[in-house]
This record gives sequence, structure tokens and C-alpha cells, in this order.
Amino acid sequence: ERIHLLNKIGFQWDCSSRTPWETKYDELTTFVKEFGHARVTQEFSEYESLVKWVDKQRQSYKRFHNGDPSSMTEERIELLNKIDFEWVIKKGRPTFSF
Repeated sequence: ERIHLLNKIGFQWDCSSRTPWETKYDELTTFVKEFGHARVTQEFSEYESLVKWVDKQRQSYKRFHNGDPSSMTEERIELLNKIDFEWVIKKGRPTFSF
């Protein structure tokens, strides 16, 4: 009877359906659809948690390629590359030539 009542109110039995990384990746893909790029920088203050996550991905990528312990995987790299993730962001203002 308790199971039936929980099902009736929409209780979710499978809590491991999405990892935090996958959730943030989904948020980033939504950002890309809205803005046309994956450069989530400090300028996007309303996306503060995504800015931090993107920065962490760059740091993890660097550690991964240096052979250091990292949460980055080849699968994650492939997923981020699919949305044209920029692994290195150049500092400073863009330069224009005339």
C-alpha cells in the first residue's frame, strides 16, 4: 500500500539517473543553444555556477593531459568537443586590424 501511495504522488525510485556532471553539461548545451557559443565567462553573471563549472572543466582537462589525477575522461572531452568547448580562453581584449 505504501508503494502504491508513493507511486501515486510521483515518487522517483531511481535517484541515480543523472550525475551532477551530466546536469551541468545539459545546462551548458542549453547555454550554447541560446548564445551560439560555449564561452561562459564572468560577463555572464547570471550563470555564476556554470562559469565555475566550465572553469573546473578546463582545469581538469589540463591535469588530465599532464597525467595528474583528474575527474576528466575521454568521454567527457568528446562531449565537450561536440559543442565546440574552448579549452583555452585568451585573456585580454580582442584586437582588430584595419
